[in-house]
Amino acid sequence: MVLIGAKDSHFAEFLSSEEETKYIKERIANNKSQITVNQFSRQVFIQVLETKKKPDYQVMEDLRLSAAKLLPEIQFNEIKSITIVHIDGSCDAVLAFAEGLALANYKFIKYLKDPDKKKSSLKEIRVACPLVEDQCIENLQHLIDAVYKTRDLVNEPASYLTAECLAREIENMGKQAGFKVEVFNKKKIESLKMGGLLAVNLGSIDPPTFSVLEYKPEGARNKKPIVLVGKGVVFDTGGLSLKPTPDSMDYMKCDMAGAAAVAGTFYAIAKARIPVYIIGIIPSTDNRPDGNAYAPGDVIRMYDGTTVEVLNTDAEGRMILADALSYAKKYKPRLVIDLATLTGAAAAAIGSYGIVCMGNAKRDVMNRLVESGNKVFERLAEFPFWDEYSELLKSDIADLKNIGGKYAGAITAGKFLEHFTDYSFVHLDIAGPAFNKKADGYRSIGGTGVGVRLLFNFLKNLDA
Repeated sequence: MVLIGAKDSHFAEFLSSEEETKYIKERIANNKSQITVNQFSRQVFIQVLETKKKPDYQVMEDLRLSAAKLLPEIQFNEIKSITIVHIDGSCDAVLAFAEGLALANYKFIKYLKDPDKKKSSLKEIRVACPLVEDQCIENLQHLIDAVYKTRDLVNEPASYLTAECLAREIENMGKQAGFKVEVFNKKKIESLKMGGLLAVNLGSIDPPTFSVLEYKPEGARNKKPIVLVGKGVVFDTGGLSLKPTPDSMDYMKCDMAGAAAVAGTFYAIAKARIPVYIIGIIPSTDNRPDGNAYAPGDVIRMYDGTTVEVLNTDAEGRMILADALSYAKKYKPRLVIDLATLTGAAAAAIGSYGIVCMGNAKRDVMNRLVESGNKVFERLAEFPFWDEYSELLKSDIADLKNIGGKYAGAITAGKFLEHFTDYSFVHLDIAGPAFNKKADGYRSIGGTGVGVRLLFNFLKNLDA
């Protein structure tokens, strides 16, 4: 059992002796925030809330992190089931702690010789709070499942997860959750003249895919769809503009984290039966330096007819996303949000502490995204999106260059994408938080599933 409460909460009613009560009071007096009582028949873990004033979203994040901190002790004691109780009745606190514990409990052990040895003992988390609606608990379960599936996709190596395999995995998620998936094969992509996607795919022996997801329940709040676009580069060598291996190419299996986040969001929304109309678009390929690979100096004609001078083949994500963003015009969308591990410049600017955000959407849209980001602690750092940055993309021989130069790389990448839009647009660069070299609280080592919780919260609270 986990008991959550303030320093002056009545923990004694859950304890079995005066000695335990005395011990708890002494630990609290010594400013201990986590206290364990071994009652032999069960373990009681006490989580003491801080007394200093903090924003609500920070309090909830502290609880998630506290839950992750407690997990090793739970596993050490081989506890299979745990019940979380807030003595003072805060449902949000109980759910936040449960969320942190569940997310921290994730492991990717598919490829181990003996995965059973590494499995977590914790199989069940119970929430004991009469005020929590069953729907809230069910939605949290769906969200956790979606993040797990997203992390699994990001953690899969390119030796398994080709573009075609990614499309099949998304189709399976659609069957499980109840959303539609249509996958365009290479022949269809060629017939549509999606030059950006086809150019990046030239160096690969595996064909590209272009997946279109749809969830349109009866009674959807919005008539015009929200379109989510995810970058699906299943492995990025940089192409002929080859990446170095250490701390670069060695974790580029995560370059499809945007695609995984879109699929995960659809899974959570459909499972929870949230009444919103959403479309997903996922262009996918790997980027390799084969003999026929696209090269610096090439001029590529994109799906919408725009010509692009390629100056760096490692700026491939924007090439495939551009075709997807152009294709999104056919839906006359209310809003389009893309997610992509797009630039090292975004990671260099803010590290793994948040998502770089920019776009031309109205202020209320940005404010609501920021609010959702704060609530789930996938925070947004909004960058300027001034028109002057577009000047850096001008080419002497084509309509655009695919890179802008030495400075403002994250922003010029966003402005490149904006060229292919004629609608309200938000660009989320998740390069920093998408993949961890080591665990960070409840954010697992490897793929973090970033973006799913943010978009689920945003779409769940969408106005008509």
